[in-house]
Amino acid sequence: MKLIVITGPSGSGKSVLGKKLANSLDSSILIKTDSYYRDDLIIKLLSFFLHDIYDRLISIKEKKILLTINSLIKKEKTTIFYNYDFKSKKSSKHLRFIKSQKNIRFIILEGIFAHRLELNYNNTINILCDQNKEVCRNRRIRRDQLQRGRNINEVIRKFNKSWYLYFKNLNNFKKQKKIITLRSDDNIVYKKLINNLENYNK
Repeated sequence: MKLIVITGPSGSGKSVLGKKLANSLDSSILIKTDSYYRDDLIIKLLSFFLHDIYDRLISIKEKKILLTINSLIKKEKTTIFYNYDFKSKKSSKHLRFIKSQKNIRFIILEGIFAHRLELNYNNTINILCDQNKEVCRNRRIRRDQLQRGRNINEVIRKFNKSWYLYFKNLNNFKKQKKIITLRSDDNIVYKKLINNLENYNK
């Protein structure tokens, strides 16, 4: 079983790439770090003082993500997954029975925090979604207005801060780990990646 890590700034196409990989690769499981945001009282209080709190690692249930990953690696019969509603800012969990657990070949971990967890990234397949800032900003505006009920000024402010924080914390990861850089719409690089992954552990 291999862990694929997909990271990138907000709006860079991580979710699109994650879904494409999950659909292309047989026996794969997709985990989104966005589904593991905290909704406890402490994080709600902090959000009044730090408006960019949800772009910081403290905002997610890091240990719960690791528990989900470890449960899959251990091939347990059931695994706890989380979901986060951005409009109500409520987190929920559900127990999922994994069919053919023994046959899972890939765990796909996707999100802006995917490269900052307590994982051994020397043993993972690391993918960085590369896209220019303007395209990312426009995608973020469309998504947040439609799915999260935010006005455009709020979205732009949050995006600019998110962009700064993401790249501030990316340098060490890029220096120390082997990374595949691609755009979610780059079909040539994507097909090459799929071919390499399909031959993994065969």
